[in-house]
Amino acid sequence: MNLPNKITVLRVCLIPIFVIIMVAPFDWGTINLLSAEMPVTHFVAALIFIVASATDWIDGHYARKLNLVTNLGKFLDPLADKLLVSAAFIILVELGFAPSWMIIVIISREFAVTGLRAILAASEGEVVAAAMLGKIKTWTQIVAIALLLLHNFPFGEGGFPLGMIALWVALFFTVWSGWDYFYKNRHIFVNSK
Repeated sequence: MNLPNKITVLRVCLIPIFVIIMVAPFDWGTINLLSAEMPVTHFVAALIFIVASATDWIDGHYARKLNLVTNLGKFLDPLADKLLVSAAFIILVELGFAPSWMIIVIISREFAVTGLRAILAASEGEVVAAAMLGKIKTWTQIVAIALLLLHNFPFGEGGFPLGMIALWVALFFTVWSGWDYFYKNRHIFVNSK
């Protein structure tokens, strides 16, 4: 359990805190940020989500810089991302901030790629690290979630739907990266008997 893996575990530990603040019936009042009015709980949860998301970059940075890349890290890092992002997306659907069909597509892709990664690990004996397109997918999802959690800040009253535009961008990269992952690893299905 090296430093990058400990940072990843921290990300996993922040998930239930984020979820509890978002869904528990706390009444901490409201906050107004540049015309974006929101419950304080949403603001606090968004900050926790952003901090948890930033640990994704931090653990990867230290893993590469200190040459601490491990199979556990290759497995745990994308799993932590999927857990965090899925929890946030499900809450956004519950709040009516995101269309359920988009979130179903996004989460289905995560399940499918996780399954493919498990097959690759079992058949080829190695854990495949996330590709660049997968990392872009993750960051576009994080930006979309943060904007939606912050009630489209800083365009709260302006009516410019930046959060929904970011969600469409995230959906595009989610589908593209999923297709790319399956295409690059199609040999696992072609060669199966």
